[in-house]
Amino acid sequence: MQVIHSVSELRARLAQEKSMAFVPTMGNLHAGHVALVQQARRQGTCVVVSIFVNPLQFGPNEDFDQYPRTLEADCAKLQGLADVVFAPSVAEMYPEQQSFYIELPPIAAELCGTHRPGHFRGMATVVLKLLNLVQPQVALFGKKDYQQLAIIRQMVTQFNLPVAIVGGETVRAEDGLALSSRNQYLTQAERTEAPQLHLTLQTVVEAIVGGVVDFTVLENEAEAALAKRGWRVEYVSIRSQHGLGKPPVGEGRLVVLAAARLGVTRLIDNLEVCL
Repeated sequence: MQVIHSVSELRARLAQEKSMAFVPTMGNLHAGHVALVQQARRQGTCVVVSIFVNPLQFGPNEDFDQYPRTLEADCAKLQGLADVVFAPSVAEMYPEQQSFYIELPPIAAELCGTHRPGHFRGMATVVLKLLNLVQPQVALFGKKDYQQLAIIRQMVTQFNLPVAIVGGETVRAEDGLALSSRNQYLTQAERTEAPQLHLTLQTVVEAIVGGVVDFTVLENEAEAALAKRGWRVEYVSIRSQHGLGKPPVGEGRLVVLAAARLGVTRLIDNLEVCL
């Protein structure tokens, strides 16, 4: 496995590769990331993993400075799985102040976009830059960040980028909590409570499968149930899987999404529903 820090070295290393699968990450890798890299191994002969904490997708009051940076431990986890690890500095990725951005679709201002203004613009910008640098045939993103995945898929389609976007299933702890680098911010008591987000989504899914069609009532009930337990709820929302719009009557492919805070920790989760 080769660890590369510069764009020029990366391009030279990948110039002769014919089949590449790419997994972009912000590091602090956990079992969810490892599962994506293992999935990537089945997609391409050369597996590239990027590790870059992207400042453009953090708001002014978010955790950019505190976000865990664990490159040595990350590389140890990738041994035998990845062929190339691209770990650039901020100056390498942004040699001059970024002034060109993608104009995002309206969905980027909804859900997480409502509570993290500018986040998806920064995310889409760095993903486009990374896809341009690596030029893989396949790129893999976790379904836990469902809105991110949907936006990336639209971006790739509308810009005719020659890469297939593959979603990896959410990896969970035994108690159902979706794995996330930010889970380490949870106190012991908060960690005990955290699986309730997943359980709440399961309750909504069971109601939908059981025939409940008033989604607004389900959303409001789920938000109230979490708030009663001390969560600061940003949203619980039932959307169409394709494009994340409000589902029309009779839509059979749905996703229930949620974001809420326990203490200082913001948690997100989702469950797909196929009727």
